[in-house]
Amino acid sequence: MRLVFCGTPHFAVPTLEALIAAGHEVALVLSQPDKPVGRSGEVNPTPVKVAATAHGIPVLQPEKLKTNQELRSTLEASAPDAIIVVAYGRIIPQWMLDLPKHGCLNGHGSLLPRWRGAAPIQWAIAAGDAETGVTTMRLNAGLDTGPMLLKRSVPITDTTTSPELFVSLAQIGAELMAETLAKLEAGTITPEEQDESLMTLAPILTRDDARIDFGLTAREIDQRFRGFQPWPGAFTALRGKKLIVHGLHVASQQSAAAVGTLTIRDGAMEVACGSGSAVVFDEVQLEGKKRMAAAEFLRGFQLKSGEVFG
Repeated sequence: MRLVFCGTPHFAVPTLEALIAAGHEVALVLSQPDKPVGRSGEVNPTPVKVAATAHGIPVLQPEKLKTNQELRSTLEASAPDAIIVVAYGRIIPQWMLDLPKHGCLNGHGSLLPRWRGAAPIQWAIAAGDAETGVTTMRLNAGLDTGPMLLKRSVPITDTTTSPELFVSLAQIGAELMAETLAKLEAGTITPEEQDESLMTLAPILTRDDARIDFGLTAREIDQRFRGFQPWPGAFTALRGKKLIVHGLHVASQQSAAAVGTLTIRDGAMEVACGSGSAVVFDEVQLEGKKRMAAAEFLRGFQLKSGEVFG
């Protein structure tokens, strides 16, 4: 097929590479505008732009899509059979949805209709789902509401983190999109409408999502911790200062302390959570200080059992 590919971060690169490897003609790539990165403010090209340029594919980085007549003329002249959208970060306007013969096809990092929205991978872990996956679908005007084409699932274990899941789902999504295009060409896919009664939303993450709620169970806190890596992470407050938590695990025994209360047990920082459970902080960083192992932190700041977090 003749394709236009829309994507921005590393997550989208394996799909672009898979489509090229499958022999499709990627005539044009759209990516978000390059942005400054880090403290230096150096402007770096998006990962998808880097990959496209390496293959000699022209790249456009429009600020706007809906009223961009120049872009519309370019895409109409390109006459793609399908427009592939993976983690592009822009709402696709109706004129783009209507343009290709096979529509605009999206690879979404969840088992739709569960976890529609901006952060499906993170919320699947944070909610304690036993599995997630990738769904290919034909985009429509709604938020991840289009008819589904293919799905592939993967398990979520008690140790799965978002960075790990991003890597595996990026590869699975690449394979699934290539398979989707092959079956569309062969006419062997029957689009399936989503069941609205099973819908959940995965809203964009905020810094406040990192605030630890010790009223939750230790397992729920651990799920959110693993889901919200590397950003927004996890933090609480101690002695009026922000305490970033870089590592934690669920305590092996119950706690009789009040929620949010520290118990020093065998040299470990154990914090009481909901339903009599507890988490153990493994690595922490007090506001304005370096990150350190919890045992070192206990010695350096002379914490005692009974101090309260939050």
